[in-house]
Amino acid sequence: MAYKLASGITNPDPQEWKSDELSLNMVADYKPFVMVDGPGVRCSLYVSGCKFSCPGCYNVVAQQFQYGQPYSGELEERVMADLRHDYVQGLTLLGGEPFLNTGVTLALAKRIRAEFGRKKDIWAWTGYTWEELLEETADKKALLQEIDVVVDGRFVQALMDLTLRFRGSSNQRMIDVQASLAAGEIVLWQDDFQAKMDAGTNGTNDKNIMSQMRGSDIGRK
Repeated sequence: MAYKLASGITNPDPQEWKSDELSLNMVADYKPFVMVDGPGVRCSLYVSGCKFSCPGCYNVVAQQFQYGQPYSGELEERVMADLRHDYVQGLTLLGGEPFLNTGVTLALAKRIRAEFGRKKDIWAWTGYTWEELLEETADKKALLQEIDVVVDGRFVQALMDLTLRFRGSSNQRMIDVQASLAAGEIVLWQDDFQAKMDAGTNGTNDKNIMSQMRGSDIGRK
């Protein structure tokens, strides 16, 4: 049974929270052509509903499963049309909790793979850890299979770090999903810029720039 930590975060038992029991297939927001929800120009879909209840969550209103508007075929067509632009690198799934809204997120991810293959990447922010996802329900595992990069873990306010790229707290990890599944162990995602940050090359300047640029990518969960 789910229990609340002293920090205020709620932790579930494996497979306790099920999308088909919780999700109302609602969308809190859709933002095309953004540059803060992962690398490159992206289209970001914010689904509604999350039960982790992380204190300091940047999108508290989207924790409610009934918030926003119903996901529709019209919106899906808009997302697909926006992704067809050559300059758009991919889709980002946020929330709310994408893995508790698989009726929306899994179907959309499969359609993207059917049309674009791996030419468009899919990122997702989740309150689940990688280890938890591997013990989760079949629909969550199926969604994980379609994703390229997952930023995992609850947002922990005590570990908030404004210098982090695409993460709100230092416990969260940017995981290369396909490489991790193939290797049977976590492989962290890196691009050239991230490798330079991790190596400390121009680290101070780069981190200061990132902390000024990101804005809305603070505290994904």
